[in-house]
Amino acid sequence: MRKLVFSILLFLCFAAASSAKEAVRVGTWKTAQTIQPFFYGDYASEDVEVLSFTNPADQKTALLAGSLGMCGTTIAHAIHSASMGQPVVLVASLCNRCSALVVGKDGPIEKISQLRGKRIGYVPGTMHEILLREALTRNGLSPEKDVSLVRIDFFDMGTALARGSIDAFLSGEPFPTLAVADGYGRVLSYPYYDDSVGTINAGMLVTERLIEEDPDMVMDLVRAHVRATEFLRSNPDVWLKKTVSFGTKKEILEKASANIELAWDMDDAFVKRVKALGARMEELHVIDRQPDYERLFDLSFVRRVKEEMGF
Repeated sequence: MRKLVFSILLFLCFAAASSAKEAVRVGTWKTAQTIQPFFYGDYASEDVEVLSFTNPADQKTALLAGSLGMCGTTIAHAIHSASMGQPVVLVASLCNRCSALVVGKDGPIEKISQLRGKRIGYVPGTMHEILLREALTRNGLSPEKDVSLVRIDFFDMGTALARGSIDAFLSGEPFPTLAVADGYGRVLSYPYYDDSVGTINAGMLVTERLIEEDPDMVMDLVRAHVRATEFLRSNPDVWLKKTVSFGTKKEILEKASANIELAWDMDDAFVKRVKALGARMEELHVIDRQPDYERLFDLSFVRRVKEEMGF
């Protein structure tokens, strides 16, 4: 009898363990403008595990491999991925603004046209790359012929500029502000598009398969994203405190915050800006064709949250 009871209990334990749902993995960067996933656990009904990355391409690769349920990505990278037919879907915005073009503090460069022949650090597949190419083109420089574009992770750009390995970089905050504060760099410009594109930067990405198989999970994550974003907007002290834990000093973040906007909303105007960006990316030869924007966007989750929260 005891053996029977023990066997039943053992079976129930194994059954419970096997039926326990694994935490949803969400990818993002450890930066002030991509911080919201670190607060999803306060609002999601699902258990959330946040994994940090240093570039959007690695996050997207993990997403498509099934290692992540959701991840952050730049809008430019989302467009690029969708243009290749990859089954990715934008379900929320993540941040706006955040970019700056930085040059050496004591160098002779006073305007973008003087970057001819210079080495410029960038991260491929980011909004920063597109903004850099746009800024160069508008100032009469060919990104392929007139400058040397050097692939460097965001976290290494400051060191490369300080050592003289590059002459400039276009990056997201807080690295431009940090370069100024540490005395080796100065901001040459804050390159943004005209009103057709605006200041869009990054969003949250899932796969078509997840939307088909578990839309409730996607809804839960989008809801958590909206609530986390609204909380951090209303509580900048909490936002700064968490960001300091990523390794940047509070005074740097306070200065950088003027160039950062946390976001979640996607509406028809947002989609229009993304399409305008896609057209410009094709003109710059970053992509060969336009993506299927009907597949790239799913606004239904954000719209439901708006109804629930009265936005």
